[in-house]
Amino acid sequence: MGDRVKERRRKVLLPVFRLSELTDQDDPHAIERTIKQGKGHPTLTYWYRNVGNEEEGRGHNYNLFPVVLDRNSAPWALGTLFILSKLEDETQPVMATSHSCADDLGAFKEWLDIHDNPEELLFNFPKPKQHRTTYRYRGHLRMQIQAREITATTAKRRMGRVIAFYTWLIGKNYFTPENPAWEDKRYHLSIKTANGQQLSKNVASTDLCISAPKAEADFDGTIQDGAKLRPLTRQEQDWVIEAAGATGNSECLLLQLFMLGTGSRMESTCTLRVRHFSNPTPRYSMSLTGEGEVYRLKAGPGTGIDTKNNKSGTFQIPRALYELLHTYALSNRAAQRRKRDVKKHGEHPDPYLFLTNRGGPYYTAKEESLRFDPNFAVRHAKNGQPLRQFIKDHAIPYIRKKYDPGFSYRPHDLRASFGMNMTEELMKLVKEGKITLHRARLIVKDLMWHTSLATTDLYLNFKKSMDVFYKAINGYGEHLQRWTDRAMKGLSIDE
Repeated sequence: MGDRVKERRRKVLLPVFRLSELTDQDDPHAIERTIKQGKGHPTLTYWYRNVGNEEEGRGHNYNLFPVVLDRNSAPWALGTLFILSKLEDETQPVMATSHSCADDLGAFKEWLDIHDNPEELLFNFPKPKQHRTTYRYRGHLRMQIQAREITATTAKRRMGRVIAFYTWLIGKNYFTPENPAWEDKRYHLSIKTANGQQLSKNVASTDLCISAPKAEADFDGTIQDGAKLRPLTRQEQDWVIEAAGATGNSECLLLQLFMLGTGSRMESTCTLRVRHFSNPTPRYSMSLTGEGEVYRLKAGPGTGIDTKNNKSGTFQIPRALYELLHTYALSNRAAQRRKRDVKKHGEHPDPYLFLTNRGGPYYTAKEESLRFDPNFAVRHAKNGQPLRQFIKDHAIPYIRKKYDPGFSYRPHDLRASFGMNMTEELMKLVKEGKITLHRARLIVKDLMWHTSLATTDLYLNFKKSMDVFYKAINGYGEHLQRWTDRAMKGLSIDE
């Protein structure tokens, strides 16, 4: 057995999943199913019923339900039952979390299957601690980290999922380990809240936990705003818009323009609705920066626009951008895409503003993903992949060929770019004495929907910190150059 485990398909997504159970013909809810078994064999007939009362909304029905696969691409019953159990515990299940869980359990099953007796190994908990399955898997993950096959963060998540899986197995009495699957640990943790309040709590952990310390890179050109985001320079922003326009993809152009113009995240931008831009006489307000007019668009629960953590807020859309999107919403191009959507899925009660050339959404809103559709036929979740693919296949190659061979960016970098654009404009007003620094901080906080001013300050301090950093590096580089020149003169390499 080699040290490396070959990556295989770990899950399959079922477009429609209905939990059912066998019953008899006399059951009033029985559904007959017949299976032809080939020539010369009798037809197999049996009866089943769906679990739960679907008329009262208690049916166990899911779209894009993940089935965990073993090394032979056959369903793994225990792993799939674990995911189903977790879904049943949620009133509003997030299928993306279940998909991730299926990937992690699939990786664990893959590791089990490379051994001679995987079923025996699954329940192997002898007296020597390091021979127990959970500890052996932890060792395997650590080896993968050292080999740079996975990151420490991925290993930590996978180990956590395996711990949760065994907790479920033991709790459901599937088996009782001969010896503990792990040892519990408790420690005291002190944290500071967004408003500066000091809190402390007791935290439970295990000796299987894999540490994944966050790398501190204060001068790597990124801002930690939910994730590491790289603000693009004004020139790079011009390249992005030019690249989108050059390909003729109006939707990807407008999607990115909205993110650059409002600081919106991708899930919010992709779930904008036609009705948000259909008003022929919109009401505009004064911009927070004091110049120009904006259209204030509410987003969050109840608006049709998804937001991170279901947070409610308002986008400040510059008038020129709103008018552009209004024109697009009423255009023949947009109408044709909506017709394709209707042809495929029927009339949409609240159509998206942006649809792909096949009439599908760029991102499925959370509210829609929670509704069960018995006619669902897609085998993957809509989570912005068409825009990511456009950036990877078209925008970045265009910019690299024409401007910068090393250029790269991600959709959420556009949000950081908006934050820096607004910060730079506001700091000009601060220097001119038109607003105070405190006022500038509050405006950026409001525009970026930040919970904490500490995150806002990352934008305010970013340019200053980078300028100081590069000045120091350049100054030291000049000094180092003098040293190397002096050393070169005294170096004999021909002797």
